[in-house]
Formats: sequence, C-alpha cells, structure tokens
Amino acid sequence: MMNKMPHRLCYETFHGNRTEAQKRLRQILTELDNGIFTQQGETTVADYLTTWLHNYCKPSLSPRTVELYSYICRVHVIPSIGKITLTELKAQHLQNLYSDKLSSGLSAGTVQLCHVAIHKALKNAVRINLLSQNVADAVQKPKIQRREMHPMTENDFTRFLHAAKEGNYYALFYTYLFTGMRRSELLAARWSDVDLAGMQISVSRTMQYINGVQNRISFKEPKSQKSRRLIALSPSNALILEQHRRDQENMRESLQLPSISENDLVFSHWDGSPLLPPTITHAWIELVRGCGLDGIRLHDARHTHATIMPKQGIHPKIVQERLGHSTISTTLDTYSHVAPGLQQAAAMAFDDILKKDSTLDRQLAEILQR
Repeated sequence: MMNKMPHRLCYETFHGNRTEAQKRLRQILTELDNGIFTQQGETTVADYLTTWLHNYCKPSLSPRTVELYSYICRVHVIPSIGKITLTELKAQHLQNLYSDKLSSGLSAGTVQLCHVAIHKALKNAVRINLLSQNVADAVQKPKIQRREMHPMTENDFTRFLHAAKEGNYYALFYTYLFTGMRRSELLAARWSDVDLAGMQISVSRTMQYINGVQNRISFKEPKSQKSRRLIALSPSNALILEQHRRDQENMRESLQLPSISENDLVFSHWDGSPLLPPTITHAWIELVRGCGLDGIRLHDARHTHATIMPKQGIHPKIVQERLGHSTISTTLDTYSHVAPGLQQAAAMAFDDILKKDSTLDRQLAEILQR
C-alpha cells in the first residue's frame, strides 16, 4: 500500500489558548489533506474564500446557500479583489468593489449579497484568528429599494382562478392564493401534511432546488420555528384538494401505478415525481398573461393573500401566523401600506363612536350646518 505523502513543513503564529490552538491545528491538517492550505501571511482573498466555502459553508449551510455564495465569490468577488493578500485587505477595497459593480449595472440587491458573503467570510477569519478585525464592518453597503408589489384585486383574483381551472395546476394555484404559502412550501407538501376533515395543512418542510446539479431537489426543515405552522383551509380549498387527490388516484389507476401513499407529494407529476419550481413559475406567467394580468408575479399570490385579509378585518397576528413571518413587525412593515382604505376605515371608526352618543352627534350636526 502506498504511504500517504507527508505534510509539507509550515508554521503559523497563533494568539489564543491551548484549546483554540489545537482546534486551529486540526483545521490546518484538514486543509493540507484537501490541498487547500495556504501559509498565513501569504493567503490571498481568493485562497481564503475557496477554503471558507469548502470547510465552513458546505458542512453548515444549505446547498442552495452554498451555491449562491460560490457564485457570488467566483463571478463578482474573486476576479476583482482575489489577488489581494487577506491581511492587507482594507475597507476601501470593498467600497471600491461595490461602487464598481453598481456602476457596471449590477443591481443593488446583488451587490448587497456580495457584501453579505464577504462579511460572513471575514467574520469567520476573525473567529479563527486569521484576522484581527472584520474590515467589512466599516463599509457602507448599498441600499435596496423595496420591490413594488402587485397584489391582485378581488376581480383579478376571480378572473385568474377561472383561467387556471382549464390548466394542470388549478389545485396548486388555488391553494397558493388561499393559504399564502411559499412556493417551496407548497411543492414540499405531502398528503400526510393535509387534514381534509379538519381543513388544515401543515408546513413542516421546504423544497430546495439547485439548477444544473445532479440530485438537484432536496427537502429540508423550514428556516425558523415560525415558518413551521398549521394553516387553516377554507371549505372550498379543502374540496378542491379532495378532488385533486381523486384525480391523482384515477390517473394512477389508469396508468397502472401504485396508489397514493401519505408520503407522496400533494402537487407532483402523475408518477409522483416532484414538480420543478421553474416549471410552476412559467405556468403562472403564461396564465396571468393569458387573462390580461401581465406583471403579477408568482410571489404576488402570497402578497394577494396578505393584503386581502386586513380588508376583511383579520387581525395582523393571524396574518403573521398564516404567512409564517418570524415577527409581527415584518408583517406590518411589509403590508400595512398596500391595503388601501384601511386608514380611512380607521378614521371612520372614530365617527362611529360619536354616533353612539346622541348629544355629541347633535353637536356634530350643528357644526356641519354652520
């Protein structure tokens, strides 16, 4: 058996206690085994980001997040500042990077993603004593303007559902509009998550999709505890899902496929295989264009659900619970300005108080007659 090649001679000055030093030694040995170790002091930004993605991101982050950070580093960060030695990286280097990217036409959102990735990477470098401070803390990140929402009106709502009834995704889009669930949540739902008798659906996992990767679909738990939730179904939505299951059963029987099990996906191809998220998005686009609602995005179905509820007098806390927001402030900040008529209704409520008092009501009438 061939002996393993010995590690090359290297040294590194480390400031910390014995436990931290041993931890750093193990990290160095792992990097040497993987061929990605670079002597401290000689490490470039490109070298470090490569190590960070491999050793720290892959074991602890979702595949989708790793793919995003890898793309950001490979396309936007490394070509610009990759040759700079890590210890010589300054806040001005980052500020220049962000300014150049914005000037080239890159969106503020993507530039902010660059900042997030760099900040996380440098924070880790500080944690393992490669750097004494995170220079990204001193950089002014670009501001992102809130993307304009296009929720459906009540007329748009019914027009879209009439058009969707003729397509293959009627039950999916119906549930999307009536529950406010995220696309990743709907596509991960199993029949075991649906209680048709109790008229509720449980959000217990999400679909992760990575384009261009083998085994690109995976399922994972929701990011936060608030995202894991029970959502009440309207009677009509429960009936739609019941009919959807019967249609699935009939199709499987005609194709001589096994019957539906509780672990099968609610929304899938006829053979039970998962639907791809881009497929659903393209189907939505075709539908809204076909019924004259071009410009209303798939995510606007969630906005539609959120903006209709306050108009119906639903308490914001219930809106938050149905949408799976981590805090009620997120719900209020996002949707309070897109529900027309709520401010006027609040003002009118005070006049209703006066009407209950005949004396005050007469005084108001006298004022109006002057």
